[in-house]
Amino acid sequence: MELFLDILKVLIGFVIGGIAGFFIARNYMKKFMKKNPPINEQMIKAMMTQMGRTPSQKQVNQMMKQMNKYMD
Repeated sequence: MELFLDILKVLIGFVIGGIAGFFIARNYMKKFMKKNPPINEQMIKAMMTQMGRTPSQKQVNQMMKQMNKYMD
């Protein structure tokens, strides 16, 4: 019976540690992405220019807004 309780404690510790680790990593990545966004306005302009389009500032702002929507 004592062995069962020890194993149960270890399993509960793993579960709690996994949940805590998930939330800590999630918060860290959110902060990192806000500080270092994977794409910026210059990249969007370059991408649209490469596709043969001349982007207006309105189009660039719309794309940035969509990107930020998925980052939150």
